[in-house]
Amino acid sequence: MPRLPDVLDTTEFSLPELCAARLDGELVPVLDRWIAIDAPDLPSVRARTLGGAPDGPAIAGWSAAWVHGATPVPPSIAEFCVPHGARVARSRDPRRLIREVTIATEDLTIAGGCRCTSVERTAFDLARDPGYDDRRLAPVLANLLGADPGLPARIRERFAPERRVPHRRLALARLSGLNA
Repeated sequence: MPRLPDVLDTTEFSLPELCAARLDGELVPVLDRWIAIDAPDLPSVRARTLGGAPDGPAIAGWSAAWVHGATPVPPSIAEFCVPHGARVARSRDPRRLIREVTIATEDLTIAGGCRCTSVERTAFDLARDPGYDDRRLAPVLANLLGADPGLPARIRERFAPERRVPHRRLALARLSGLNA
């Protein structure tokens, strides 16, 4: 028998079949997709689960942190970003949030055929987002920053005084709290 894909949705099976497989312990639901319990825990599988695309909006924020393995908990809302001026319609799905941001090409990476913010950009965005509780965010930032010894210094450079960056003080305080 051929192996099923690691990520499923209602195009492969009906919703009752997917729910039955979840009850049997064969699938784990994430948003409107389902991950096979024996699927490898890889960034590529996580990115495909969120419904990213190679030419669509990039996975960002907490969702990107999950893709990069910085948090074991999948997001309850998939966050995406597009460059300012991109003509993208708002998502009608309340489980998906799309923001317009200033972003450079080098701030993006590909995971599982899906565009995603890089580890550096993800840490930069999360550090300055006032919407996150510091206690919940600290271990995620620590995991992102621990991936590369030079990463904390590069992120601090992004907050240089000559650059206009929203929530600079908050981000620097959070980074200092991590001794990064």
